[in-house]
Amino acid sequence: MTFDLSERYDANGEVNSQSAYDATMDKRLIPAIEFRDVELAFDDQVILNKVSFSVRRGETRIVLGGSGSGKSTIINLILGLIKPDAGKIIIEGIDITELDDQDMMRIRKTIGMIFQEGALFDSLSVYDNVAYRLHEEGVAEDECEHEVLRMLRFIDLEEAIDKMPIELSGGMRRRVGIARALVGNPNIVLFDEPTAGLDPPTARTICELAIKLRDIEDVSSIFVTHEMNNLEYLSSEYAVIDRSGDVNFELAGKTFCLTNTSVMMLRQGNIIFNGSEDDLRATDDPYIKRFIRGK
Repeated sequence: MTFDLSERYDANGEVNSQSAYDATMDKRLIPAIEFRDVELAFDDQVILNKVSFSVRRGETRIVLGGSGSGKSTIINLILGLIKPDAGKIIIEGIDITELDDQDMMRIRKTIGMIFQEGALFDSLSVYDNVAYRLHEEGVAEDECEHEVLRMLRFIDLEEAIDKMPIELSGGMRRRVGIARALVGNPNIVLFDEPTAGLDPPTARTICELAIKLRDIEDVSSIFVTHEMNNLEYLSSEYAVIDRSGDVNFELAGKTFCLTNTSVMMLRQGNIIFNGSEDDLRATDDPYIKRFIRGK
């Protein structure tokens, strides 16, 4: 973690590192995402019923639920694509509930969005897909190139920089989509069923990228999924950097408990579980037990 000392000085004009540290700690106390009694209905169908939860800074919130449970609706609300009927949605301390489209555009620029299919532009190369936002903002090409290479290194796909999307496997397309979403170093990343339709090894690779974001980059995220393997990866492993600078994945055991990952489960617009993976698997709720078994 780094602290911004640029505008915090003591009476002698020297940097007051303690003041900067305290300010950073205060900021970390503000949730990255917070829902307060959010309600949404389409005609007579209730989509979300007084849903309240928060995502801490550097935390991954795994959102489980069957089709129509309201999982993807949560992402659309965070992006301001739809508005709630009641309640508040707060992003990094800003109440976005009543913001207009122009203000929401500014909020969206601070959020990375990982779509289910990668959502790449088929007519653009990998380089131009990842650089798309930078090109739109008129960033100098040398800066674009530096950022694109950095993002492709993060997803371990530097060799694909000149390829077209049609030349990529499904898993590679998802990874390029992640790289594009990470341009600009967003503090929040939203994953909407990012492993749907992928084979298990490729799905694990996507989960490892989410773990790296959580543990190495301190990114807050919501990971919407219905696949229990994703839950197992995200809740049982953590990323560390060794002395050579390589990222390794370790199993959390009895001596190390992941506190930056939690699970929330929705059913018919209601939160029916909110806690750890261990508590989820230990529940006596018959619906949750069937969901875990994939029935």
